[in-house]
Amino acid sequence: MLVDSPPERSAEPVAAPATPKRHALRATGLLVSCGVLLLICVASIAVGAKSVPVADVWHGLFHSTGTGNDVIIRDVRLPRTVLGLVAGSALGVAGAVMQALTRNPLAEPGLLGVSAGASAAVVSAISFLGVTSLTGYVWFAFLGAALVSAAVYVLGGSRGATPVRLALAGTAATAALYGYINAVQLLDAAALDRLRFWTVGSLASADMETIAKIGPFVAVGLVLAMLLAGSLNAMEMGDDTARSLGAHLTRTRILSMVAITLLCGAATAACGPIVFIGLMIPHLVRAVTGPDMRWILPYAAVLSPVLLLGADVVGRVVTRPSELQVGIVTALIGGPVFIQLVRRKRMAQL
Repeated sequence: MLVDSPPERSAEPVAAPATPKRHALRATGLLVSCGVLLLICVASIAVGAKSVPVADVWHGLFHSTGTGNDVIIRDVRLPRTVLGLVAGSALGVAGAVMQALTRNPLAEPGLLGVSAGASAAVVSAISFLGVTSLTGYVWFAFLGAALVSAAVYVLGGSRGATPVRLALAGTAATAALYGYINAVQLLDAAALDRLRFWTVGSLASADMETIAKIGPFVAVGLVLAMLLAGSLNAMEMGDDTARSLGAHLTRTRILSMVAITLLCGAATAACGPIVFIGLMIPHLVRAVTGPDMRWILPYAAVLSPVLLLGADVVGRVVTRPSELQVGIVTALIGGPVFIQLVRRKRMAQL
């Protein structure tokens, strides 16, 4: 249960001024994270129902002949890997921004109803408008995410919105929207059949056309989130302290919700609702960087695709020659992690 706390309190301590040594360690850690991401990308392209030698991966990427393994690499696994990079970064950064915005360390992109709004719009488009292409989902997902974000902001009190009010409004919206989604799927068997893979979250339907459609929105959302890092640092200290430091609370909250909408809407449209990425990675990152959003966001943008692509590779390997959708794998990983976070003493005191 969420409990409103005095505005001057924060979920965790404010970032202290970093020494040059600490900056160097953070920068080194970020470079190492990029190296890990590169290795995961190679694994994502090389490993699957049919393993492909690394030499063939290189040939398929840069000297494709359009036959054999080259087709698997260029037309199937490369788009899948790129989509994992884009969607993973979007979900991780959205989760980090949401936790700072709500001052709730258990927040993730579904908390403000953004993912549920995108999902409800896609379900409606499929069931009532006959939309069948993945690229057609994109615009409906953005519309649903935007409408629900606006509704949550109004229900949360608009200019008087507080983190707890936003979280409560988002939780109520999410419950109502998922009730609607389940009702539509039960009443429309055809829609249920078309949605059965999308609703659990999957990278299997990736193609470059879809990536090209969502890419600009993710890029804008990532840039906007990075620009808000300083203001989000101030807001984590509490509203009164943030105002005294010159932070514009209303503007920061609106722009943060715009960034979350862009990131979650794009990722949900392309992959379906994938849970726990935005919850787990910010916690892992804070253990390395501390509470400074100027470092948390870049780390989350790099490490979230590591988790998403790693889960996708696991899903392809454990059930060969079939496949376990990545949304199921992340849920199996994220469930125990969430329980452990709740059991921690610090979580219990929020």
